[in-house]
Amino acid sequence: MTQAKSIYKQFYQKLILATSLFIIILSFIFYGYTKSTIYEELKESLLSDAELIFKISQNADTSSNNFNIITHNGINVDLVTLKHIPEVPYSTYELNNNHFMQILYPFNDQKNQYIKIVKNINSSIKMLTKIFNNILLISFGGLIMVVLYAFTVSKTLLRPIIQITKKLSNMDENYLTQINKANLPIEFHPLADSINSLTTRIETNIKFKKELFIGVAHELKTPLAVMKLKNEVTLMKDREAQKYKDTLKLTVEQINDMNKMISSILDIGRAEGAQFEKPEEIDLVQYMQRKTNDYRMLSSKKKIILTFFANVNHHKVTLQPTLLNQIIQNFVQNAIKFTPDNKAIAIRLEKTKENTTISITDDGSGIDEAIDLFAPFKRMGEESGAGLGLFLAKNAADALGATISLKNRTDGKSGCIATLVLKNKTPQKKQ
Repeated sequence: MTQAKSIYKQFYQKLILATSLFIIILSFIFYGYTKSTIYEELKESLLSDAELIFKISQNADTSSNNFNIITHNGINVDLVTLKHIPEVPYSTYELNNNHFMQILYPFNDQKNQYIKIVKNINSSIKMLTKIFNNILLISFGGLIMVVLYAFTVSKTLLRPIIQITKKLSNMDENYLTQINKANLPIEFHPLADSINSLTTRIETNIKFKKELFIGVAHELKTPLAVMKLKNEVTLMKDREAQKYKDTLKLTVEQINDMNKMISSILDIGRAEGAQFEKPEEIDLVQYMQRKTNDYRMLSSKKKIILTFFANVNHHKVTLQPTLLNQIIQNFVQNAIKFTPDNKAIAIRLEKTKENTTISITDDGSGIDEAIDLFAPFKRMGEESGAGLGLFLAKNAADALGATISLKNRTDGKSGCIATLVLKNKTPQKKQ
């Protein structure tokens, strides 16, 4: 079983590791630079002494080799003869727990003589040791500060997540509230927007479900009451055969209406299942062209001319085709249902930078815009139906993150415009 990972723990561990490495590397760089600087100063001092001795000795007797009188204390000067010329004129060594630096400076090339200067550098070594110890002490203190800082920063960064988590844990289907972005850092605003959008959809869905249940109970109660009353009246006394036939005919009609309603309710259940369908990439223009050709079989029965227009030749989108089909099919079927014979229906697809709009314009009688036609059991005109088609389309649009609307035409002609607006998703860059 995979162990759960803590973002808080991972963050402060990585922060401590990264900052600690930075402090250690910086400390070594500083110590190395300090040591190099001190050694360079020692070399320059020895070289300066060697040049001074060489200059003075040019006009002096060097047979005694007594050069110490012109140098500082702690420096030993000697004139040596070497068969092999050293590649590196400077060297350091340790003798009897004392540290020395030596320089060999050319004195007489013909005789292979060199001025040998040896300096005791114990004081410099002690100073470097103190510097190193101080750096270790400061680094250790810095590491403690880093640990405290890492814990503080981790808690500060996680505080908005804790606030959001606490807010969500207090929510249920009866208490859904929006997250206030004013108290959150800018980086968490997209997360808050997504959660607020989700809670709005849940709240809307719960509201529609309640309306649906109430509507179903009301819609089923009425025909059942009619059938019960009609049958009771019929059974009160003996009647002619035709009366019984009329009663049974009415009962069958009522049952057929209830079956239509039950089928629509089942469609709602299928639509909710389609929300979890795996999104597919489709060419929306080609998809709408195929659908238009399919719907022409229905429109031809009423001799309605069905046309399709698009401002692009191709447009790739990723979505659940079942949900899209539920919306388009409902819009087109309603348009055909309420458009008189020998009229026209226009389907248009328009792609802009931000959105893709699909509109279905009919030549029907229009709608009453004061009525919420997307609520369950809202019917238009005198045509038969369960009144759940637009409710189903609204749920499908919400699942797609799209918006739908119904408005009357504004070009002076009678009719309705059903619109679906899909947001264009920005393609993610490949890492």
